[in-house]
Amino acid sequence: MIETLTLITLCMLYLIFLRPGKTPPLKKSLVIDHPGKYHITLAPHLNLAQPFIEAIAQQLVESQERSGDSATQYFEVRDKQVTAHGHEAYLLAITQRDGIILFQATAPSSGSGHLQTISGFAHRVLARFPLSDEPQDSVNQKIASIVQQVASARHVQLDQILPATMLAA
Repeated sequence: MIETLTLITLCMLYLIFLRPGKTPPLKKSLVIDHPGKYHITLAPHLNLAQPFIEAIAQQLVESQERSGDSATQYFEVRDKQVTAHGHEAYLLAITQRDGIILFQATAPSSGSGHLQTISGFAHRVLARFPLSDEPQDSVNQKIASIVQQVASARHVQLDQILPATMLAA
């Protein structure tokens, strides 16, 4: 009886403190580059967003419409995997430049608005990828559609953040 109780106690302590299979958040930015396909930049502590973003990237790579440029599209994402590690939501920016899909994800800052936070982060990343054509509406719509489909399939809550210029139109 005491042996069984000791074994159960040791197993519970192991599960409580070590939690096998749980990935800790990284304290450094994570950059994933698949040349000619996509480039992902994740701010510190957002490495757990990688599976969702790579699922979007895979769908966009498989879609036929990879020519031309898109405007940067911004999203507020609530993913249960990421929220378990202290972030209620994170911000995601997606842009297509010359057939390469660029993703930037960052945690919202408390001082400024979501759009200002993610657009500033995206602008710093996109400085290396100049705009070659005028953004095409068909590419913008395709990206938004695929992001919504992947979010729905993975039970991730997603809100598109529209720049003030788009809200006025």
